[in-house]
Amino acid sequence: MGDAVVVIGVGNPDRGDDGVGPEVLARLAGRVPGGVRLMRLAGADPAEIMEAWSGSAGAILVDATVSGVAPGTITRFDAVAGPLPAGVRLASTHVLGAETAVEMARALGRLPGRLVVYGVEGESFTAGSGLSPVVAAALPAAAERILEEVRGA
Repeated sequence: MGDAVVVIGVGNPDRGDDGVGPEVLARLAGRVPGGVRLMRLAGADPAEIMEAWSGSAGAILVDATVSGVAPGTITRFDAVAGPLPAGVRLASTHVLGAETAVEMARALGRLPGRLVVYGVEGESFTAGSGLSPVVAAALPAAAERILEEVRGA
């Protein structure tokens, strides 16, 4: 039997705001209910992401976004209901972003029963830098929204 829910934080903390996923997971550590697993993925390899939610009833994917809204904006997408909106890209320091994993899983019939994507709009993805202040300031709210969601799952 798999986990009820897996929260997957995608990102590279050594590339500025791309580190949002792992930072949100760090804020959730020790606070999630039983049956909820936290998993950190440094890259956005589609096969790795699909494997991470395999066997779970639901998944929450957390990543930085690049969509043109104000940096630090938290967005929530129901990825089972349909594709991510055009113009929203999940940030990745790799060629394939996490949204590629979502759409590949959709095409292959491998989406979990519930898949929610939380994005925090990034400002800077400079190698060797930490989170920008505006993105760091959004982390507590992002973690709380995810915590509410997993408690209701």
